Amino acid sequence: MINKPESIKGLKEELRQRSAGELVELCLRLSRFKKENKELLTYLLFDSTDEPGYIKSVKSDMDEQFEQINTTSSYFIKKSIRKILKNTRKHIRYSGKKETEVELLIYFCFKMKNFRPPLQNNTSMNNLHSRLMESVKKSILTLHEDLQYDYGKAIEGLL
Repeated sequence: MINKPESIKGLKEELRQRSAGELVELCLRLSRFKKENKELLTYLLFDSTDEPGYIKSVKSDMDEQFEQINTTSSYFIKKSIRKILKNTRKHIRYSGKKETEVELLIYFCFKMKNFRPPLQNNTSMNNLHSRLMESVKKSILTLHEDLQYDYGKAIEGLL
């Protein structure tokens, strides 16, 4: 019978008792199992110190993905946009910072709004855009007043 996963507290205590070399080996072994583990470890080790650079690289990745969308049918467009949003949310989760979340989601909404062929006639894409805008508005309220003002202006341009 397989043991249930240990709680975070239990894992934390066990990790504190390990040496630095053992921790390195555990991290490397963990990174072999899932691509997301490796991506998170890459973010933590290399990208977390340069958040603006990380945001810029995620935005350029988004640009490439939007350019590669197959526009032959609305099915492919919707599927591709949802995939791009899924990847964007994954990068937001890695960062864990509200500023990064707001900036990337605003940029995603901007890309959706300016996408050709226009998505305004598609009900599901309009609903997705509306839900994202509501989510961004809620996230903005948790930020500093100056940032709230700046991001508020950006949102006005999208509406």
